Amino acid sequence: MKDMENLIKRAEVLIESLPYLRDFYQKDFVIKYGGHAMVDEGLKWNFALDIVLMKYVGLNPIIVHGGGPQIGEVLKKMGISSRFVGGLRITDEATMDVVEMVLVGKVNKEIVNLINQAGGKAIGLSGKDACLIEARKIVLKQEELPDRPPEIIDLGHVGEVAKINKEILELFEQKFIPVIAPVGVGPKGETFNINADLVAGKIASALKAKKLIFLTDVPGILDKKGNLISSMNIEDAERLIKLEVVSGGMIPKIKASIEAVKAGVEKAHIINGKIPHAILLELFTSKGIGTEIVS
Repeated sequence: MKDMENLIKRAEVLIESLPYLRDFYQKDFVIKYGGHAMVDEGLKWNFALDIVLMKYVGLNPIIVHGGGPQIGEVLKKMGISSRFVGGLRITDEATMDVVEMVLVGKVNKEIVNLINQAGGKAIGLSGKDACLIEARKIVLKQEELPDRPPEIIDLGHVGEVAKINKEILELFEQKFIPVIAPVGVGPKGETFNINADLVAGKIASALKAKKLIFLTDVPGILDKKGNLISSMNIEDAERLIKLEVVSGGMIPKIKASIEAVKAGVEKAHIINGKIPHAILLELFTSKGIGTEIVS
């Protein structure tokens, strides 16, 4: 009798997800994969299973991944020092070669292989493939001080998204799971390292995705008292940045979320990737587990 009750509860869980499955069917979901979820072996496998499940029930997951720690580790082994300005890695020619090698040749293929091993059909892309991500060089201007004029800082091969050519994604996404490394191509064929959060936001905007999801190492967006904010609109999110309630790596995620929602993405979600099956819990439960940003 106990076994039958457990089976019925499992069936009820599936039935509860039916409205979401109906609403999400054949819609695009752009997921920024990063943080601890990319390091812990158990969480990596859970992530792969979540993505494969999404695909098999009719959703179109598109993965954009980071790789900062992996890049730093390889640079250190090669004796190349890293310098950061405003949270951005100064990327000279030698550093850019390592960045591309690690992101495109190592991290990207590891994620692709993991999803394939879980039963999916993933395909690895960089922004250079079919000019998926057209980029331009970032110009960083240091704030003007009373005793000196503003200073232009050359970050080297650090770029921002100029345009997303979504045709290649539309070609692949029906049959495959695209996994995208945030490396873009400039107007003269230059290679640019781009913040993966911003790439995810731009891709979601270009596709008018159903949702944009960021996997992080924190529960979501927290207020001044450290409490989770489960839902907020664009104005609330902009206010948090202005009041410096949020800082560091959370800022590009919120800015990308705001821009995506303004561009037509229904919702952006910032969730804790350290929770097993975090994506499924956020998508297929009424309360969710993180912060959602809506228009």
